[in-house]
Amino acid sequence: MAKHIAIITVVYNNYTILEDFTSSLRAQSNQEYHLYIADASEHKQEIMLKDIPHTVISVENKGYAYGVNECIQQAVIDNIKEFCIINDDVFFDALFVKNLHQGFQAHPDSIFGGKIYYASGYEYHKKIYQPDELGKVIWYAGGSVDWNNAITKHRGVDMVDPKLFEKIENTDFITGCFMCFDSEVVDKIGFWDEKYFLYYEDADYCERAKKHNIKLWYDPSIVIWHKNAQSTDGSGSVTHQKYQKKAQMRFALKYAPLRTKLHVLKNFLL
Repeated sequence: MAKHIAIITVVYNNYTILEDFTSSLRAQSNQEYHLYIADASEHKQEIMLKDIPHTVISVENKGYAYGVNECIQQAVIDNIKEFCIINDDVFFDALFVKNLHQGFQAHPDSIFGGKIYYASGYEYHKKIYQPDELGKVIWYAGGSVDWNNAITKHRGVDMVDPKLFEKIENTDFITGCFMCFDSEVVDKIGFWDEKYFLYYEDADYCERAKKHNIKLWYDPSIVIWHKNAQSTDGSGSVTHQKYQKKAQMRFALKYAPLRTKLHVLKNFLL
């Protein structure tokens, strides 16, 4: 499997969310991939994917980073050297794996991500779009970190795609919803930090990469659609906010300026 890409995802309880994801994989024009699923569910069920090359790894629920790391380690054992970390609540077109292979050729020894749209009906501001705009609303088209507040920002978020983000370029933050890197990156900076249970593990990995002069690339030729925050009861839910707030504090205390550290810590304790 040396020429294959490890497509890595983590599932927790909601097995039905995998249906669109796995249907997308079945439709790929390029089948040189191997799917790794870290199953952190409380009550595990058998995942039947006989027509997809896959490995299911049963893990304890120790967070997203832990599940990702378990899959990367197994992929390395299987002699795979290219890793695509992706949420289970996404889908994509038939050229996704083909474009992934091109991405790894274009961006060796780096981290890259692509353009991400909200899946139709999963937009944060659902009522402001026309029917023909659904599926064209941007969730991520490159990112940055606001160090005054220690939060990550998505470029273009909530915009009906204006076609302004069409070139490959360096970016400051790549979301863990869809992040790719090779074994050279892992050799330099290691695995994801498992102290983050959910959220900001991606931002942490990007900051570690930048400290080692590893480039971060936004590549809009690779596109996916995202059913936002389905593992945490939807965007803005109590569960979503709980995990984000805790992870933000850890991230801020590790990387942010002193003034921001104090600001985030105060908000967390109040």
